[in-house]
Amino acid sequence: MRDEYLKEAIKIIPDTNALINVVSRRVKQLKRGHRPLVESLEKLNPEDIALREVIEGKISYETAGES
Repeated sequence: MRDEYLKEAIKIIPDTNALINVVSRRVKQLKRGHRPLVESLEKLNPEDIALREVIEGKISYETAGES
């Protein structure tokens, strides 16, 4: 996992637990054959692809509202 991608993704999703959940779910999807939502000229591993998708706003998350 690239440090620069991680630092940028934390700016988008500052809650590290939420970021881990978003990235891990997306990595599972990518490993099952889902297509990446970002393009890259270099070969990226699924974790870096998921982080790039967060950074570029291609995937997001919602927190459950408190009642």
